[in-house]
Amino acid sequence: MYYGNIKKYDIANGEGVRITLFVSGCTNHCKGCFQPQTWDFHYGQPYTADTEKEILDFLEHDYIEGLTILGGEPFEPENQRELVNLCRKIKTQYPQKNIWCFTGFVLDKDLMPGQRKHCEVTDEFLSYLDVLVDGPFIEEQKNLVLAFRGSENQRIIDVPKTRKEGKIVLYME
Repeated sequence: MYYGNIKKYDIANGEGVRITLFVSGCTNHCKGCFQPQTWDFHYGQPYTADTEKEILDFLEHDYIEGLTILGGEPFEPENQRELVNLCRKIKTQYPQKNIWCFTGFVLDKDLMPGQRKHCEVTDEFLSYLDVLVDGPFIEEQKNLVLAFRGSENQRIIDVPKTRKEGKIVLYME
């Protein structure tokens, strides 16, 4: 897996001060994407053990609420397979920290068993997420006043409640 950037003090991509990991690779190619360079699966730098250690070490700070993962596309199967390991370590070392993830895929149409982006680690990956912002960016529905999303079709989902209730539960509207 490659990544384009790590922001150590991000307040735009989730609640509180966060670390943000921008992974590389995306097959959605949304019209109007704000980071089309991240569509390339080899954009940026290789994600290594040192990269992971840097993220985990920075999460140690009390003022950091958690990690946000976006891209590119975290739910491309090749990215999921690496990110699930990072999320597992975060939830073990820092259970008080939350994990947000942004995807251009739709949870109940693309990421459930038997759907196009579900792979052998998707369920485990989802189990570590606290919030999932889902849905492709649709330029015609762009709305700059929305919190934590770029277009009106995107949802901010409370993942633990959604998994418990078996239906989509929004984190915020």
